Amino acid sequence: MAAATVHYVSECMKGDQEAVLPKGIILATRKLAAQWLGCIPEEIALVGPTSVALSMVALGLDWQKGDNVVFYGDDYPSNAVSWMALGRRKGVELRRVMPKHLGAITVDDVAPLLDGRTRLVSLASAHFISGHLLDVNAIGEMVRSRGALFCVDGIQTVGAMRTPVKHVDFLAADSHKWMLGPCAAGILFVRNETQEKLRPELLGSNNVVCPGYITPEHLGFPHHAGRYEAGSPNFLGLVALHAALTMLLECGVGAVEAAVREHTCFLREGLRKRGFTLAGLSDEAVSGITTFRREGMDVEALHRKLTKDGIIASLRYTRDDRRWIRLSPHFYNTRAELERAMEVIGSG
Repeated sequence: MAAATVHYVSECMKGDQEAVLPKGIILATRKLAAQWLGCIPEEIALVGPTSVALSMVALGLDWQKGDNVVFYGDDYPSNAVSWMALGRRKGVELRRVMPKHLGAITVDDVAPLLDGRTRLVSLASAHFISGHLLDVNAIGEMVRSRGALFCVDGIQTVGAMRTPVKHVDFLAADSHKWMLGPCAAGILFVRNETQEKLRPELLGSNNVVCPGYITPEHLGFPHHAGRYEAGSPNFLGLVALHAALTMLLECGVGAVEAAVREHTCFLREGLRKRGFTLAGLSDEAVSGITTFRREGMDVEALHRKLTKDGIIASLRYTRDDRRWIRLSPHFYNTRAELERAMEVIGSG
């Protein structure tokens, strides 16, 4: 990814950035993203951050006063604030999922909240703190059978493990996490038959049909997800994303997922043995996220120690004002690296 980015920047310094763009790279990147998700390229839009993609969904649907949207208030804010704004602007009722444990959302948590006015359910494919993996297929099938749309914030899993879209209408994911790409070079999946329900709200010469860049008399859009790609593409980001997805797919979805799961199991077992509490209670539905703390420990001091020793971890907070440390090793990390992290944590 770094080599492809540096090469493209170098070429841009010598010529026009559009002219030196590798031929066909936009379509090729759509195909790579579709291959990972198991969909068709016509259902992939290359957009920016996850929050932009989710906002496009919130703005583009024909909401009516009295509609309701179901979401989880303790998801990452990007997958909550877009829907919360609908309550103020459109008179949409907000219905919050209340699982028994952090992020551990089940079909039984969602089903009672749905009725004939539920327009959309939006959940994350994995919780950003607990790491609990959502049963996307089961919840999506139930939601769509009730006549509602299903939207998934996929940034916590896409690039690390299978994230099925068989029963999904929308999925958003930036590439800077598990896809190993840069910030603001994300994807938006929009199911083929759902595209007519989602208006393109961000408009420009790239997604409005205007041959020869002549402003048309009437607005028309491509008959694929490119209709959501307004303005000039993020060429630099797409070059990097293309290279990253190529590498991931060469390794294989199954192999990447198996390695991530193995790392997660190793960390969870080792942390429990050392007396740490895990944010995710279940070992059955785990993603690549492992988050932990120990009562009485200065979690922030341990995070600083990990950072000083060159171990990348995130400091996270929950609504009860507790501090947690999150580890998210990818497939390329080695067992030796994980063992070293455990040594530092154990000595902290």
